[in-house]
Amino acid sequence: MRKPTVCISHATGAGGEEVGRAVAERLGLRYVDDEVIGEAAEWAELDPRLVAGVEQRRSFVARLLGHAAERTAPTRLPPGYAVRTPPTDEDLRGLITDVLRSFGAQGGVVIVAHAASFALAGGEVLRVLVTASPGTRAARVAAERGVGAREAERVVKGEDAARADYLRRFYGVEREEPVHFDLVVNTDALEPARAAELVAAAAAAR
Repeated sequence: MRKPTVCISHATGAGGEEVGRAVAERLGLRYVDDEVIGEAAEWAELDPRLVAGVEQRRSFVARLLGHAAERTAPTRLPPGYAVRTPPTDEDLRGLITDVLRSFGAQGGVVIVAHAASFALAGGEVLRVLVTASPGTRAARVAAERGVGAREAERVVKGEDAARADYLRRFYGVEREEPVHFDLVVNTDALEPARAAELVAAAAAAR
């Protein structure tokens, strides 16, 4: 029997990484997060920071690509020398999506973040959203990052905006909805360990 693929989307401070790791451990699956960027960079022989940058705000990526071009383009080319054109946003997005689909095709993985639930929509995957109220999330961010309450609230709002921007740019999703997922767990009501039990049970049932 093919091992399941679980895609976990999560809001900052909701505990999605903790849930994902616990699900992977319970089901004996591979946990994948940063490996997505590493694999994409390896496929295209690019700096991982360049690939990761496309998941952030467009203005940041534009600056990064511009600086990279300035640093790498020689003022005078020797005979037979070809300049490698910097990848576009679209190139990098397609690369990340292809890597996600590769992991999904292999099965036996828990993929956290990178909007994998949208990249693999329609496939044989369990798509999960891990969320919580803004207050709960801000409190967790404050504790985890050692910042004050006001700064934690700012972080949560900023990362929520970045997440919405990411979904819009990558997948044309104007508003993330519960119906985009097979299972939604609220860690206001459930501790991450209990949430992981439910996700693992749902994955095993599929």
